[in-house]
Amino acid sequence: MFEHTFIGLDVHAVNIVGHALSPATGEISTHTMASEPPMVLEWVHRFEPPVKVVYESGPTGFVLARYLRAAGINCVVAAASKLLRAPGDRVKTDRRDARVLAEMLAVGSITEVRIPDPDEEALRDLSRLRSGTAKDLAHARQHVNAILLRHGIRYPNDTRWTKEHSLWLHRQRFEQPALQFTYEADVEQAELLAGHLARIDKHVAATARACRYGPVIDALMCMRGIQITTAFGLAVEIGDWTRFTGSSIGSYLGLVPSENSSGQSRHLGAITKAGNTYARKLLIEAAWQHRRPYSRPGERLLRQLDLVAPATRIRALEGNHRLHHKWEVFDERHKTSVKANTAIARELAGWCWSLAAPLQRGESMTAA
Repeated sequence: MFEHTFIGLDVHAVNIVGHALSPATGEISTHTMASEPPMVLEWVHRFEPPVKVVYESGPTGFVLARYLRAAGINCVVAAASKLLRAPGDRVKTDRRDARVLAEMLAVGSITEVRIPDPDEEALRDLSRLRSGTAKDLAHARQHVNAILLRHGIRYPNDTRWTKEHSLWLHRQRFEQPALQFTYEADVEQAELLAGHLARIDKHVAATARACRYGPVIDALMCMRGIQITTAFGLAVEIGDWTRFTGSSIGSYLGLVPSENSSGQSRHLGAITKAGNTYARKLLIEAAWQHRRPYSRPGERLLRQLDLVAPATRIRALEGNHRLHHKWEVFDERHKTSVKANTAIARELAGWCWSLAAPLQRGESMTAA
């Protein structure tokens, strides 16, 4: 059935501006309402069905989309980074934004965002909690190191943030009371965040074993550089791996080169950095591990390989050998390490897809 009405919603925390467009009759209706899903549904029901609704992805999440879909309304969420905006358009209002969404929806120019269910979104929030806490811990430790460095104090050993290092930190004293208080507060903050991160990691490990993505997480952990927190983050951030192919997942994660070509000239630039930032970061970090010498799996990988099916095991071993060989080729060519690692991360994304997608489709790994 063809939609009779296309509706664009500019959604905010307090209110929502709706713009309804009927291409057949040319009728236009604009309405401002409170940001309450029942009120939005009541307004949508005023129009002759079938209707199609769109709003822009953002901090308001997917509650409204789930509510409208449960009521039988075809509602999609538009990728904010893919919306078309004229370079010369310098006027931006809620009404204009809602109208643009309705017009783009009518001509089929909307790039839709996959709407996760509440359970999947909760797992994603847990993964991002871990990411944010790890970032806060790194900043707190940098503050401690900066104070010591500014005052010419250097830890004599190479390994830091161990029990021995912690005891050494608590022995440091400064003459100025204000500086001593600041230093002790920074050390306390770092220790509190380290304990908080440890509790989160413990909960992530327990959740990973019990959640729907358990088989995918086990498969991803067969790759070097991917342990449980990384595998959990990749699994819940990407969600449905079957949406992609081995080549398209790199584009989704922003790991492919940007391009500026015209006529006979073709120029490739830095990676696009589009898509899921956190998943891309996890792959970039994991890719560095494939540079280390590799001839056979270590103890952790051997234990992990015993948990998966033979076909998954063979595929993972192939991937680990292939990625290390690629690093050797890049090193022989004296490729810049950062660029080489980005290329490895792009290929690692494809290997992860080849492990995860067949499991979610229920296919044999030999068909991947």
